[in-house]
Amino acid sequence: MRRDPYKLFEHLGCAGRDFLGVQYPILGGAMSWISLSPLVSAISNAGGFGVLAGGNMPPELLEKEILTTREKTDKPFGLNMVTIAPNFQEHLEVALGMNFPFLIFAGGLPPRDAIARVRKTSSRLLCFAPTVGIARTLVKSGVDALIIEGSEAGGHIGPVSTSVLAEQILPKIKEVPVFVAGGIGNGILMVHYLMMGAAGVQLGTRFAAAAESPAHPDFKKALIKATSKDALPTAQFDPRLPVIPVRALVNEGTRDFNTLQLGLLAQIQRGAMDVREAAFKLEEFWLGALRRAAVEGDVMRGSVMAGQSVALVRSVQPVERIIRDLVEDGTTELERILKVCSEP
Repeated sequence: MRRDPYKLFEHLGCAGRDFLGVQYPILGGAMSWISLSPLVSAISNAGGFGVLAGGNMPPELLEKEILTTREKTDKPFGLNMVTIAPNFQEHLEVALGMNFPFLIFAGGLPPRDAIARVRKTSSRLLCFAPTVGIARTLVKSGVDALIIEGSEAGGHIGPVSTSVLAEQILPKIKEVPVFVAGGIGNGILMVHYLMMGAAGVQLGTRFAAAAESPAHPDFKKALIKATSKDALPTAQFDPRLPVIPVRALVNEGTRDFNTLQLGLLAQIQRGAMDVREAAFKLEEFWLGALRRAAVEGDVMRGSVMAGQSVALVRSVQPVERIIRDLVEDGTTELERILKVCSEP
């Protein structure tokens, strides 16, 4: 008799399920302008773990978004805060003032004082670890869980692929739950990471095209039409201007970014601008470009950030269906593996 697919996480991923207090340790990636109350609450109500994207929204708007999400779901959800965003400290004040239970720091190695402040509360802190060294540092600093995200992901990415990070980190980091992200689009890959010891997985791109996603219809259409090779990272032209790669669908916006980067390099060379100001201009570009695509629907000049799993986005589906497919496909894959292993 076929096993109940919803019992998959009773053994695999149970650490993540218990840590988050959810039915399925499937996190929604935090996407600025997209991971807002409609999508976040839908993921949590479907048994997953929605994550609200703080981005650089005004603090008062962030507080309102948290309250709105709480009105739509009584299930756990997280708050992602970007440590390099200008409003990060204000966001942290809002979160701690509201006793928010799950905080996620993204955007590089978080400030020690920020970690220390969270540790004094009952909030649980998850941090991104793009390398083994950073993972160990974060564990020593007292974070409660890690998210390892590979370069296959959409948006700002690190230098190492998800599979290599998983091979390096999952066997060695046992002190805290470790969630895997980057390039995951179906339950088959999900169950393999769970079998490697992952506490759960995180998906962004597939949820961006969900029916409950507030992304513009043209943004979702662009994701559905795209192939994996359409989602490429930006390049760095000169080491004098550090550029954190951004993976998005190649379009006129990509060329606009390259033109901007070359112009900023020329200003640095002339002494008309310092590196810090130039880096801020680059980040400012992405904030505006993503809004143009995700909110206004300008998928030609805006930034359609997407991971390489975009090829697995076939249609606009309700969040509940996406999560059900992940669990059922993962269960089918696990049953296939067990059958092969049991054969003489």
